[in-house]
Amino acid sequence: MENTQARHSEPDLASAQVLSGHLDPRYTADIDGLTAEAPVNGSSANTDEDAVVESSLLLPGGDIHRDLYRIHANTKRAKLHQRAATFSHPTEYAASEADHDDIPVSEQLAPGGFRRQFLERQSKRVSYIAAPVTRNFISFLELYGNFAGEDLEESDSEESEDEEETAAQPDERRPLLSRRKSSKRIRAQGDASNVKSFFTLLKAFVGTGIMFLPKAFKNGGMLFSSITLLTVAAVTMGCFQLLLQCRSRYGGGYGELGEAIGGRRLRSLILTSITISQIGFVCAGLIFTADNYKSFLAAVTPSKSVPLSTNALIGIQIIALIPMSFIRNISKLGPAALLADVFILIGLTYIYWYDISSIAKMGGFHESITLFNPRDFTLTIGSAIFTFEGIGLILPIQSSMKHPENFNKLLGIVMLIITVIFTSVGVLCYGTFGEKVGVEVINNFPQTSKFVNAVQFLYATAVMVGEPVQLFPALRIIEGKIFGHRSGKKDNMTKWKKNGFRMAMVLCAGLISAVGASDLDKFVALIGSFACVPLVYIYPAWLHYKGVAESRVAKVGDVAMMVFGLCAMVYTTSVTVARWAET
Repeated sequence: MENTQARHSEPDLASAQVLSGHLDPRYTADIDGLTAEAPVNGSSANTDEDAVVESSLLLPGGDIHRDLYRIHANTKRAKLHQRAATFSHPTEYAASEADHDDIPVSEQLAPGGFRRQFLERQSKRVSYIAAPVTRNFISFLELYGNFAGEDLEESDSEESEDEEETAAQPDERRPLLSRRKSSKRIRAQGDASNVKSFFTLLKAFVGTGIMFLPKAFKNGGMLFSSITLLTVAAVTMGCFQLLLQCRSRYGGGYGELGEAIGGRRLRSLILTSITISQIGFVCAGLIFTADNYKSFLAAVTPSKSVPLSTNALIGIQIIALIPMSFIRNISKLGPAALLADVFILIGLTYIYWYDISSIAKMGGFHESITLFNPRDFTLTIGSAIFTFEGIGLILPIQSSMKHPENFNKLLGIVMLIITVIFTSVGVLCYGTFGEKVGVEVINNFPQTSKFVNAVQFLYATAVMVGEPVQLFPALRIIEGKIFGHRSGKKDNMTKWKKNGFRMAMVLCAGLISAVGASDLDKFVALIGSFACVPLVYIYPAWLHYKGVAESRVAKVGDVAMMVFGLCAMVYTTSVTVARWAET
């Protein structure tokens, strides 16, 4: 009971701090030990050093508002005790005080004082007024500006420079509604909570690759494919740890680690692999979207025939993708990419519901499933590696965390969850459709269902609007090599040269997609084998071997990983190309 009364008697620190800004700093409550103290809230800067702080009872009607001054005095006393108890560490209240401090009341009473107070509060509260989901998702997109730990932000981004100029010159002409903080400052704060980082990691791994797993299970067989996914997940997690250990010792991004340990050539090799893999993801997305749009149009048109070929639909996507590639600030893609994630979630939910209900009606898996397919099993390996390729966002997500020491635990939990999701989707879809399962698994669902048609259209659209985000790192890496640090903000010629380069890159991706459109599953396996294996397995092991490993056991393990990755890359790539040539 006493504790409850004491707790209720304590002032609300945040409310008391706001209240103190409206009290006359020349007066205080007549409490022992406080009448001669300097006022709080920074008001001493506006009074003479020799000014005397008098009792609030001397004010007209002082006895009536005496309790307000007492709250102020008690708050100050509590604050002094907190600071004394934890002198070297800022308290929760100190952080709250910094967030809610207002300008002194004497300045508020001056002309324009209330406006200045509003600007002061807005500048400290702006990050809290946006919708939480949108704000968090835009933060996720901004990680692509720091893809693989590299600084890939557009040098001639007008928005970022304007924001910095506005922040540096707060005056009476500054707009009341300020612009969004630049992504550089957001990343520099490193204030992402564990929960936010958890969902960000999920977003980084769950993408379009999950849709290719049902056909991968057919290529490898139910048992072999399940074992392959579990093995790839375990080995990938081990390689992530090797890269994080290198980062903890040397710091910097993926390419910077390569330069610090292996020189500039290794950095260039790592960035080249990142570029190839991202372009490969975009090409796979273009093919996937075109095939699903074609199936959708065939299902909803009366004639059940589509006059447009897959390559024609790829060309239409290119027309839409070219202007989107001109966007310098990746956060502007936030609404479209957020909508894409919603569509993907709807698609996955339907797939789970349909597969589980169908298997329950059949009383088990489809009769045509096999445990191992000796002819096409190598395609499963490449597709599995493609699906787990999220190494480019590991380092920036760790950097964005408020408590990066918790990252390894979060990464382990996320890897376990996505392994269950990936394996279950492959098992359920292959178990439902058997040998009839297609590369675009949504085509296997009832095409007469309007809901299936809607899911197919939304999922294909989700993949399409995510293509500019995937392409962004590749554009910026190559653009940096060609144009260096030249900015196009004040030079239209440089700006349009960059735009011309970006258009050429999109057209190149379209041509590659047209070549690979005939066999999407083989194309995905080729990307996983040739581009993703070095990034995930070979480079981290080499960096750890050269820069971190000290014991003989660690070095032997690194060499074994490099040999395994190199053999897997050469073998699966060659077999995939050979199988493609047969068709």
